[in-house]
Amino acid sequence: MTEQRSSGERSPEGVAWHSLSCDDALTRQQSTQSGLSSNEAQTRLDKYGPNKLRREQARPWYRRLLDQFNNILMLILLVAAAASLLLGHSLDAGAIVAVVLIIALIGFFQEGKAEQALEGIRNMLSPQANVLRDGKRATIAAKAVVPGDIVQVESGNRVPADLRLIEARRFRTDEAPLTGESEPVDKTTQAVQEDAELAERGSMAYAGTIVVQGTAKGLVVETGSRTEIGKISEMLRSVEQLKTPLLEQLDRAGRVLAIFILGAAAITAVLGALIHDQPLGEMFMAAVGLAVAAIPEGLPAIVTISLALGVQSMAKRNAIIRRLPAVETLGSISTIFSDKTGTLTRNQMTAQAIWLGNQQYRIDGVGFTPEGKFRLAQDGESGQAIDIDKHPELEYFLKVGVLCNDAELARDKQNDRYHILGDPTEGALVVAAAKAGIDPHALRRTYERLDAIPFESEHKYMAIVTYMDDQRRLLFKGAPDRLLEMCRYVRTPEGIVDLDVEKWETRIHELSSRGLRVLAIAEKSAEGIDTLEHDHVQEGSTLLGIVGLLDPPRDEAIEAVKVCRQAGIRPVMITGDHATTALAIAKQLGFSHTEKALTGREIEVMSDAELEDVILEVDVYARASPEHKLRLVKAMQARGGVCSMTGDGVNDGPALKRADVGVAMGIQGTEAAKDASEMVLADDNFASIVNAIREGRKVYDNIRKTVTFILPTNGAQGLAIMLAVLAGSVLPITPLQALWVNMVVAVTLGLALAFEEGEKDLMQRQPRDPDAPLLNMFLLWRVIFVSMLLLAGVFGMFSWILAQGGSEALARAGAVNMLVTGSAAYLINSRFLVNSTLSLEGIFGSRPVWISIGLIMLLQLAFTYLPFMQLIFGSAALGLGHWLVIGVVSIVIYLLIELEKAVWRRRKAAPIRH
Repeated sequence: MTEQRSSGERSPEGVAWHSLSCDDALTRQQSTQSGLSSNEAQTRLDKYGPNKLRREQARPWYRRLLDQFNNILMLILLVAAAASLLLGHSLDAGAIVAVVLIIALIGFFQEGKAEQALEGIRNMLSPQANVLRDGKRATIAAKAVVPGDIVQVESGNRVPADLRLIEARRFRTDEAPLTGESEPVDKTTQAVQEDAELAERGSMAYAGTIVVQGTAKGLVVETGSRTEIGKISEMLRSVEQLKTPLLEQLDRAGRVLAIFILGAAAITAVLGALIHDQPLGEMFMAAVGLAVAAIPEGLPAIVTISLALGVQSMAKRNAIIRRLPAVETLGSISTIFSDKTGTLTRNQMTAQAIWLGNQQYRIDGVGFTPEGKFRLAQDGESGQAIDIDKHPELEYFLKVGVLCNDAELARDKQNDRYHILGDPTEGALVVAAAKAGIDPHALRRTYERLDAIPFESEHKYMAIVTYMDDQRRLLFKGAPDRLLEMCRYVRTPEGIVDLDVEKWETRIHELSSRGLRVLAIAEKSAEGIDTLEHDHVQEGSTLLGIVGLLDPPRDEAIEAVKVCRQAGIRPVMITGDHATTALAIAKQLGFSHTEKALTGREIEVMSDAELEDVILEVDVYARASPEHKLRLVKAMQARGGVCSMTGDGVNDGPALKRADVGVAMGIQGTEAAKDASEMVLADDNFASIVNAIREGRKVYDNIRKTVTFILPTNGAQGLAIMLAVLAGSVLPITPLQALWVNMVVAVTLGLALAFEEGEKDLMQRQPRDPDAPLLNMFLLWRVIFVSMLLLAGVFGMFSWILAQGGSEALARAGAVNMLVTGSAAYLINSRFLVNSTLSLEGIFGSRPVWISIGLIMLLQLAFTYLPFMQLIFGSAALGLGHWLVIGVVSIVIYLLIELEKAVWRRRKAAPIRH
């Protein structure tokens, strides 16, 4: 059932803005059609405060701390501590509690940093607003919008504040966040009854709603918490959760591991009591020691740290992660569906060639600076510069291009650079006119726009009605193939003649084959047209000419495409351009399949099965609309692909949501596209997607390395205690000592791999199977193999010292140091799971690894030689000979693991790469 606000609700000032006329609303807000001055806007910002909603309150620190104990492995340790205390082992109980607290604090502080990082990323996604300040159009942060501002919004924008509409052209908004209505609502400038329900206030556009069609200009009447959406406490974005599928997988593994460890501990204790007639109290403590030794308490915190570091690293490289699961999915991406303009290309459209009648013109200059000559093209070459005044048909064409246009050319006074406000494609026409000495602002003041149809991807053109040369004219521009269908005549210097479609198609193909994007411009008499409709432009129009626009590929995109192909990732271009233009750009970029482009019309007539048959053979999709993107994603996923899809418009939302990783444009993208995406590109650059995939692969790789590193340390300790109990011999490591090892390994060695740089061949591997387990059979073998090596080292050292006549305390000190030093050696192995570390780069190439090794050795020296540590942990001082043996055995362990890796490489067994 649709939810409605109570009728007639008013703002805090008691004004029902929807019932006021445009002039009355402007008067009430002491504003004008030209907007506020900068000084007045600042005064009002100080008075009303920033235009933003209060965010959902973050978890208090004590909740974050308590959440660290919401883990079955941690709970087992706390139960073990309580049982130890009841049995009179207060020192053991205290040590267990201390280690649990240390591990919890690590997770607590790192999760806090992760939440801060995500909050900072949300701030990077603050929506923008187009306002009129000092009579000029400006783009500002939405939070700086104040009552009285004049805001311009268009299709795909999120409305930044409550607006009383003063202009509206085919304007519709999605008000579902407010009213629950699923259908977009038509908007006009006409005032409505004061007691109208919220859903019936057609003269208002409300903050947080999304524009689905048309353009409008509105007066800001309420901001921040005073908006309608603020009153009902709706959030623009919810707080991102830190739990991801990977962490849930670890939770499930933790539960299985807990059951296994508890079972093993209980069986060990029972067998020790029955077979060797050991006291129950001692066997219980042995079981506690086994559980404490085998539980990897620090693993969840370390995995969370790895994900948080990955998110921050991606943000620094212009890839902003909105949902943490995307970090994991990125490593599995096999196909990147990418828009062309601005993502694969520079998005600095420049008019290069114009065809009018039987004459082609060339235009000098690249970029938005309005400097360059017009030349007659002769035999494919640019000829002498021309005087625009002597070519009235060219001047008229340029004027029409400016009038049927919403872009503006602006100059930044600080750096003296020109930039475009609005669509760069439209901006290229404004720049071309400026090169001809035409002042766009003066031209638009002279020829007032009476009505307009904004550009929408569905109909591929924009149309306006204006007075030119004392005639009411309908002017429109758009895709050339679409306009050729709508035109019957063509304007030439000799007059209006019938359109030769074949000739103009040849010209379009010639420009497209040079990699130019082609636009057509046409006109028609608008006599008798009061309200412009699509039917008015469908036939009988006159073609004025075509213009070829250059948007060269980004250099970094060419390199990124090369990297993609090496990494087993298919880049696929989706563009609204002509097929020939798209293929030319794809060849320059280095795409694999550039023999054929599939067009939107061809996609429409294909069945889903037919599209699935060709999806792997076509890399370029031309004249494609956002609606086609969804079908392409589904087809690729049906063939087993894991897809990333880029988008910037409101209609891209379904495809972005369906894609495994939806990627929105941060600069040109609409708020609707950003809301539907998992990742936002701060620079709209294809290379940033590839960088993010590299980072995603690295993060997952490091997590697997960390898991594979930590488990053998715990496994060796648990097995050592189990075997000692079953053999009826003295424990080589006490429960307290096992706790010490777990703590220092988690705090030092365990964190090092989270900071590891990606391996050199990271982007030469095939994409990872998203359904593959975190630990496959290869890595499980590695865990067992290393556990056995460490176990042999621990028992060997313990037995050797006892055989030399050393005390149990000395033997245990040797066993503990053997375990830790062997783990430190294995840490170097773990930098590369399959590749060799037998090189200076492999051994010494990671500063975090050696910092962590240095820290853990300092802690072990304290454990071994400080009197109070010896008292607590029952250790004794080792001699130089003991350390030499420990060092030699650690090197042997390191070399044996490298030998095992070499065997895998020779067998070409690298399942971890998938």
